[in-house]
Amino acid sequence: MHFRNLSLVTLIALAGLSACDKQPGIPPENSPPQPVSIEHSGWLASPQLIEASGIQASYSREGDFFLQNDSGAPVIYAIDETGRDLGSVLIVPAKNKDWEDLTSIPVADGRWIIAGDIGDNRAKRKSIKLYFAEEPRTGKNNRYSGELELKHWLSLTYPDGPRDCESMAYDPSSKQILLLSKRDKPPRLYSIDLETALANDQAELKFLGTISRLRPPSPADRGNWGGRADWISQPTGLDISPDGTEAVVITYRSLYRYHRKQGEDWLSAMQRKPTELVGPPAVQNEAIGYSIDGKAIYVTTEKVPAPVYRIQFTDDL
Repeated sequence: MHFRNLSLVTLIALAGLSACDKQPGIPPENSPPQPVSIEHSGWLASPQLIEASGIQASYSREGDFFLQNDSGAPVIYAIDETGRDLGSVLIVPAKNKDWEDLTSIPVADGRWIIAGDIGDNRAKRKSIKLYFAEEPRTGKNNRYSGELELKHWLSLTYPDGPRDCESMAYDPSSKQILLLSKRDKPPRLYSIDLETALANDQAELKFLGTISRLRPPSPADRGNWGGRADWISQPTGLDISPDGTEAVVITYRSLYRYHRKQGEDWLSAMQRKPTELVGPPAVQNEAIGYSIDGKAIYVTTEKVPAPVYRIQFTDDL
């Protein structure tokens, strides 16, 4: 059974049935495999991690993840898939005006993590910033601690004026950093190639085009979400799988999954109607990221207490 062929009603039902904790046991004999599973894997345990708006898997220690608050100190927090607190690292010198997403890039001596200071609720910032630091590593007692010196920073402008943005990802296929705007209808996709990003401290993003409009609020959504309904279709997070073949966008209501054909760019891939999963069930989903093997997707929310969800698709797009 292919997930992309399921009706929306069936999809909502699947999300509701699988949104609880996984139950142990053997499935009934001859039962068909489920096309998607949603497992509540835990809760964010750090008392300092109160506005999680980005998540990035660690390349140096598989199973660990990095997150950040969208304001406050320029700190990267570490968790495992259950949300267990593994410590934190301060990035210096850096400022957290509105850190909205994290991504990871390859460099000659390993990996760097990028904190995207890209939020702009009122679309008034003259420029946004990306902060580049070496990927944090564990120290004593397998915990993350101390400070990391900034490796590079980049000030970016939009070619068409300020934009609010909460979604950023690195595409290993095109070697580009992609940004997806939040409040535009339809969302607008921008890029900067990695070579330019690392060679300069100021640059202008390239506007690639608009993506297929995400499903607007339905009458049922308006009944469920009330005054927040107008916001539930706006992108709040983006990630691209490590092999560059899939991308996921999270909104407050839904997860959207795209597949890139061989030789295709992401703008073209995002013109097709994505697979939509309603959920996972949380108040304000803003962080989404693939596991290092690309087999699972992790989502958490900005509101506390913050659940962590592990999502797996079993179909072939």
